[in-house]
Amino acid sequence: MNSMRGYMAATWNNMWKLNSDELKSKAIGWRTEHSIHRIERPSRLDRARKLGYKAKQGIIMVRARVGRGGMRKQRPVSGRRPKHLGVVHIKQGISMQHVAERRVLKNFPNMESLGSYYLHKDGRYLWYEVILADPYHPSISNDKEMRRRLKEFAKISPHRNAQQQIQQLPAFRSCQCSNDDTKDLG
Repeated sequence: MNSMRGYMAATWNNMWKLNSDELKSKAIGWRTEHSIHRIERPSRLDRARKLGYKAKQGIIMVRARVGRGGMRKQRPVSGRRPKHLGVVHIKQGISMQHVAERRVLKNFPNMESLGSYYLHKDGRYLWYEVILADPYHPSISNDKEMRRRLKEFAKISPHRNAQQQIQQLPAFRSCQCSNDDTKDLG
């Protein structure tokens, strides 16, 4: 715990435990931002470094805001006993951190995720910071450690791999036709 990262982690833990005024004021500013907001540097440098963040070209940080609470389901139209309405006490199958990562990757399609970490929560929102790397940037593609980290994270993030595999299927490619083909069909 004598390292700089240890002191940083302890500071964040104290801020969460005491619900410090500094964290509250930061959250007020974060609420006014867009739900996916690119930032210059990580708020929690200790956690970002553990996940592979480096201050170099080709790596960016994004703060993602996701809603809290259970899933909101619409009430059924036809009648049934209240016990079987199936409206309340319904939980989601994946974590909100995973949801935040997925939304960020959708906004930055050319980037790959190195990881994400929890930042803060209030009554309505959860905030996560996601570390993204551009695998085709020369400073990333020439860095052996970065290539290894990207490959490791690709193994444990199936949603990105599934998208790429679907787009590479021959059937998917054949159903995409050019503008010339669509004119003849009319």
